[in-house]
Amino acid sequence: MIKIDKEGYVIIRNTFLVFAVIEIFAIMVLPMWATITISTILLLLFLFILRFFRIPTNRSHFTNPNAVYSPADGTVVVSERVMEDEVLGCECIQISVFMSIWNVHANWYPVAGEVSYFKHHHGEFMVAWHPKSSTENERTTTVVTTKKGTSILFRQIAGLLAKRIVSYAVAGSKVEQNSRCGFIKFGSRLDVFVPLDADVKVKLGDKVQGTQTILATLKEE
Repeated sequence: MIKIDKEGYVIIRNTFLVFAVIEIFAIMVLPMWATITISTILLLLFLFILRFFRIPTNRSHFTNPNAVYSPADGTVVVSERVMEDEVLGCECIQISVFMSIWNVHANWYPVAGEVSYFKHHHGEFMVAWHPKSSTENERTTTVVTTKKGTSILFRQIAGLLAKRIVSYAVAGSKVEQNSRCGFIKFGSRLDVFVPLDADVKVKLGDKVQGTQTILATLKEE
């Protein structure tokens, strides 16, 4: 049984209605072979959309105050030292997870704490693995400050096909680690910025799962 994310309800409903109209037209006008071909294509497309908006239902819920979990499913495409100058104003280690159209596109909070900053940025829709996508694409920036005072910044970044980013973050609110923080529709990536003294646990090319894979561990005080 597939569980569907609420962010997909409207798209799935509208797609079904459009496909139904096309199917009725095909049955009334086109020869049988053409109707069967169109029906098959429409069915496959509809199943793909259902799969895209699926929610994993069999994952364990982990919490670890010293861990930064992956906020998304996908592949690690960046792991490097960078200057984060939008909010933190310091050098960090950036870990980026690219989500293909085949990945689950729900997003989760990598750490627990208070949302100390949130902003939605309008921008371009370049391919999500492009280096400039972090600063020029449609994106959100969220900072969660842990109980120990460590600020973890992460960005939801739209890609070439991603035309809508959904974030549930509200500045000043308390959030739990690995609870839902949003959804990105149709291809994108997540950037996570951790302190320089964090112990990175992943490398380029690694496949990661949201809420399951630890990207880095924070230095214990």
